Amino acid sequence: MSEINLPSHLVPNLVGSPKPPAPQAGDRNAGEIRKLAEDFEAFFAGLVFDEMTAGLEPDPLTGGGIGEDMFRSLLNQEFGKSVARNGSLGIADVVQRQLLQLQEIGS
Repeated sequence: MSEINLPSHLVPNLVGSPKPPAPQAGDRNAGEIRKLAEDFEAFFAGLVFDEMTAGLEPDPLTGGGIGEDMFRSLLNQEFGKSVARNGSLGIADVVQRQLLQLQEIGS
């Protein structure tokens, strides 16, 4: 199997990497990039919660019904948003750093 060699500026340093830079006043896209990165982390975390709760059976006393699957999905989305706001997974930091690097390359 051959190894893929990418330029070092395209490969994130995940271990001990510093937090992405805070949005600068002159860079109006930095805030939008941060929001996009947090949305991505929220979406990913929501999918993880969906998979974690997929096999759970409803409580026989109070659970079940037609709307439970829909509301469980909404709850999992909110859990994902909460995880992203807290930065618990760190995915948003990596995505933001990569997007800012790609923006610099494109400029």
